[in-house]
Order: sequence, then structure tokens, then C-alpha cells
Amino acid sequence: MKAMVATRKGLFEYLKTSNGWQLDQISFLGEPVTSCLFDSHDGSIFAALNLGHFGVKLHRRGGRTRDWIEIATPAFPPQPAVIAEQTPDIEWKLKQIWALETGGRQAPGVLWAGTLPGGLFRSTDGGHRWELVESLWHRPERREWMGGGYDVPGIHSICVDPRDAAHVTIGISCGGVWQTQDGGASWALAAKGMRASYMPEAMADNQNIQDPHLITRCKAAPDHFWCQHHNGIWRSTDDAASWQRITTPHGISDFGFAVAVHPQDPLTAWFVPAIADQKRVPAQGALSVTRTRDGGVTFTSLRTGLPQNDCYDLIYRHGLAVADDGEHLLMASTTGNLWASDDAGESWQKVSANLPPIYAVKFYG
Repeated sequence: MKAMVATRKGLFEYLKTSNGWQLDQISFLGEPVTSCLFDSHDGSIFAALNLGHFGVKLHRRGGRTRDWIEIATPAFPPQPAVIAEQTPDIEWKLKQIWALETGGRQAPGVLWAGTLPGGLFRSTDGGHRWELVESLWHRPERREWMGGGYDVPGIHSICVDPRDAAHVTIGISCGGVWQTQDGGASWALAAKGMRASYMPEAMADNQNIQDPHLITRCKAAPDHFWCQHHNGIWRSTDDAASWQRITTPHGISDFGFAVAVHPQDPLTAWFVPAIADQKRVPAQGALSVTRTRDGGVTFTSLRTGLPQNDCYDLIYRHGLAVADDGEHLLMASTTGNLWASDDAGESWQKVSANLPPIYAVKFYG
């Protein structure tokens, strides 16, 4: 078992051994890696970099090598003058690749990229060429989208239906949940039931201004989604046609950024609670992971092995991952701490306390 850890100063790869997780390789040391991806079709690994003045870059490594090659980067087409005049506040320049996803088993070579400022890109040749999904980009509703944590809106969640590669659900902060049934030719909002209490009452139920911090779907039961929203936890059991608010017990916060769902059991999901809204640190300086095994009817606070005093780690959207066995988990923080669990979160072991701020963790191989 292997794992990738994308950080502000490089991509760190770990290998699970009999002695625990061991550092195996470091790539792009000193450079911000905003997203990473493993493609099971051919074993390729992708890493997205944000080099500031030098722009956004995308690299690929083959399954049998440790060497990286730079490949094409998603790029917005020239902005028509009439559109620039009508919507001068909407940026057309790529700022960051926030999410990468494959097209699934049915679509080898297909990749999706979610970006800031709210663009979705698709490649059909393994990332050598990218095209903006203009059917979504030109939706009139996009004028209402706003930044959620960044100055511009961004696509952070891309969920491809394992039964149908043309059926894709995405999450946007702040732009709600959108879904396509035809590979991106057309789109429809899919955030019915979500509520944004930070908005005026008349707009709180508007699907297009919701801030889903992250959405994820169960691999074995693709109609089941979990969402960590800015205003709580939501769940869908009907392929995002509707969402139901999940209430956590008193003393367990429902605010956070990360969510992971068990690959085989749609009733089991993990969250990392924090204090809302401006503080965004663990409650009472004690880090915990919240787990439900019954679809949100009950929750358990898991703390064994996690710091319970003077802890102020924040877990980003992509900082919590569960392996295909549903037992191994990784959790990483903005202060460079990395923890692992091999018993579904019951207990945790520290892998490293000295990494750069961590953006994302992923199992692979």
C-alpha cells in the first residue's frame, strides 16, 4: 500500500511496511503541489503545481519509473470582448488546479480537472491536451458564484459514476452541486435540500450559492453521497436528486472541511470537526475524527492517538482519505502533521510531524 501527500513544498510518497509508514520518495521539493492523482488504468501519477509567477504546471510519471515529465496544463480560451464587457468581475485566468480525477474504468485516458476560478477541464488523452467544458463555464448561473476560502470560486470535488463515465457530479465553493448525464454536454444543479444560513433568508435555499466544502460518493453504492458543507453535514441516497441534513450530537461540531466515505458501505463516513467559523481549529484544542456507521443516526468521536491538548491543526478538504479496504485512513493537517489508522479510525499513529503544510492525501497502488 502506498500514499501520496501533496504539500506546500513538494510531493511526499509513503510506503506501508511491517514497521509502519516509511517515506519512499520526494518530488518537486520546495514547490507547492496543489493536487495529485493516481490512474489505475496504467499506473500513472499526476501532480499539479502552482508556481506563482511561473504559473500552474502539470506533471505525469509513468507506472514503472520515478521520472516526471511536464505535460499540458489546462488553459482558458481567449475571452471574447463582449463577455469581458458584460462580466468584468469574472476572471478567465487559471490560478490553481484544485481537483484531479480519472474518467473511471469505462473511459481510459479521460481525466477531469477542477480549477480556480471555477473552470472544469477534460482530457481524453491522458492529459496531453485539455479542453474547457464550456457548457458549464457559460452557464448564466456562474455569475452568482463566489469565492469560498479563495477570492474566486473553485471546483474541488469531481465524482465520476463507476457505472457510467458520462455521469459526473461536481462540487463548487461557492456554486453548489452540479451534475451531467452526458459527459459534460449539459448540466443541471443538484443541491436541492442544502441550506446556506450565511445568506439572507430569501436566498438561503438557493442551490447555486451553496458552499459544499467537499462531496464524495460511495464506490459500491454510487447513488449515495456525503457532503461536508459550510453549514453542516448533508447526505443523499438518490444520486444527488435531494440532500438531507444530518444532525450531530451535542458536543460534536458538524463544521469542517474533510469527509471520507467507506468504499463498500454507504452508511459509514468520517469527518474532522472544527470550530466554525472564523477560528477553524479543533474544539478545546483537542483533535478528533467523527465517524458514523449507520448513515448519520449516531456518531462516535475517535481520539485515540490524536493530540488532546494545545492542538490547533486544521484539516483541509482533501486532507482525509480512506483506502479501498475501508480500514486504512490517512489524515493530514495544515501544520504538517500526518496520521494513519489501520482500524477504521479507532486509533491513530503519527507518521510525521515535520512536513510542510499539507493540501491533500491519497492512497494508490
